[in-house]
Amino acid sequence: MNILVINCGSSSIKYQVVDPDSGEQRAAGKVERVSEMAGGHKQALAELLKSLAQHEISAVGHRVVHGGSDFTESVVIDDDVLTAIEACVPLAPLHNPANLAGIRAAMEVLPAVAQVAVFDTAFHSRMPRRSTTIAIDSDTAKEFGIRRYGFHGSSHSHVAQRAAAFLKRPISELRLISCHLGNGASACAIEYGRSVETSMGMTPLEGLVMGTRSGDVDPGVVLRLCRELGIDETDTLLNRNSGLAGISGVGNDLRDIESKAAEGHEGSRLAITVFAHQLRKYIGAYAAVMGGVDAILFTGGIGQNSVAMRQRIVQRLDFLGVQVDEDANRDCKLTAQQDVWDISGETARTRVLVIATNEELKIAQETARLLAKENHVVSEKAIPIAISARHVHLDRATMDILFGEGSELTVYKEISQPGQYASEQRVNLVGPRNRIDGVRILGPLRSKNQIEISRTDEYKLGVDAPIRGSGKVAGSAPIILEGPKGTINLKEGLICARRHIHMTPADAEHYGVSHGDEVEVAVCGGPRDLVYGDVLVRVKSSYLLEMHIDTDEANAAELSRGATGELVYEVPSVPVVATLRSRR
Repeated sequence: MNILVINCGSSSIKYQVVDPDSGEQRAAGKVERVSEMAGGHKQALAELLKSLAQHEISAVGHRVVHGGSDFTESVVIDDDVLTAIEACVPLAPLHNPANLAGIRAAMEVLPAVAQVAVFDTAFHSRMPRRSTTIAIDSDTAKEFGIRRYGFHGSSHSHVAQRAAAFLKRPISELRLISCHLGNGASACAIEYGRSVETSMGMTPLEGLVMGTRSGDVDPGVVLRLCRELGIDETDTLLNRNSGLAGISGVGNDLRDIESKAAEGHEGSRLAITVFAHQLRKYIGAYAAVMGGVDAILFTGGIGQNSVAMRQRIVQRLDFLGVQVDEDANRDCKLTAQQDVWDISGETARTRVLVIATNEELKIAQETARLLAKENHVVSEKAIPIAISARHVHLDRATMDILFGEGSELTVYKEISQPGQYASEQRVNLVGPRNRIDGVRILGPLRSKNQIEISRTDEYKLGVDAPIRGSGKVAGSAPIILEGPKGTINLKEGLICARRHIHMTPADAEHYGVSHGDEVEVAVCGGPRDLVYGDVLVRVKSSYLLEMHIDTDEANAAELSRGATGELVYEVPSVPVVATLRSRR
């Protein structure tokens, strides 16, 4: 399969022909001065396709910078999609118009070929509301679509997956900080495979110092500039005449700035210092957001190529366990055969990796995945759905504190998963705002404390509980537990559990999935049909086939006990989609 990946600018078209399965790049290049051609993007693409005549194009994947709130994943393009992308132009005025021009031209030149839009914002679309909310009047924010979206999603997603493969650890176990550094720059906190924070906001102007963009600016400065210069001049200043170019006075190419700095140019030296300082602040903040970090990733033109900037950025991060081998950093040269380079010191707790980004491959793979959704197989084997109310798992030491030394759980009733039971014992949860009494403990005792609540419980208690898979309690929320014999203030352990399906190996083989896969679950046939995304597949020989959701999720679909469904999964090599037809 050949996917033509197109990244359209106002005056250029970058392209690649990619095999999404092997990752082979079969053609690549850039068409310049598109705006000077009589036929614009359409003529440029027509001429481009003549040069690619030896490649049979199966589909076209388009990079689209801003998808707003409407697009949380890639989509096949039609007239409604074009209208929605156009509505996002005010959010990315430098990018979306050019992206649209490329899409429309490709649809004219290749009318019989499927076109897919892959959004920079999509990877960040499931960030928690605490990360996306801008602290202004809520009604005004809703009216004008003001929230934080994030960008560079394809790059951050790609390098995170490459890091997990290089470290030989599931991405679902890693806390990563991805630094995409180029003329446009952003940082992203990736916790267990998901973007939970990122530096760019409603537009690509927020965050790090960039080539010509200012990054973070006091809103009072913007207001002052608007009064003095006017809105258009202020826009031009912040987007085109700021950042490295504005501070240095040399330009936006870091290579030129570093060269001038070596000659003693004060503006260039200041630009380098400010760039590194701003990113170092973000790295520290994101480590705090995730409760730690396993690896820091450098990518993009600056991240992959500037030895000095990488060294400068990681200075004074030893408190995070960061240590860089200067020889490894200096020798780093990424190639197609070695696209990940470890520059960590031997005793480093936190790895520092330099990774070649490949947004084109990511777009090609996403395009192929989306088009393959039409080819699926329906299994006749039903999956029970279990609704989990709030509950508590305790370790031995905490049980002793709450119920007395040597105390044991007593069985109230068996629950569906073999060997597990609801106990007679209950505890009270005490949060900063409120309390929830009489929460049942599930047995047997575990090696770690884990308290599972819903979002509704979270708001009532006044806590900020992360969404985690079972056992992933490191850096989770604190909570106070009250028992009949004592009280304990846990520093971590409170989570909102991820939606998941328990399967035996035989079940997994039947459905064609593996441990750690993520599926989508559509609940159909009732008054509130919806699709559950990001459902984790967990496989173990002792499990009983069952999907687990919490009470909020069940209420959203008006599910009741006894619901069952059918699993629908895609053709091999593409992610699984599950459709559950519930019995209410």
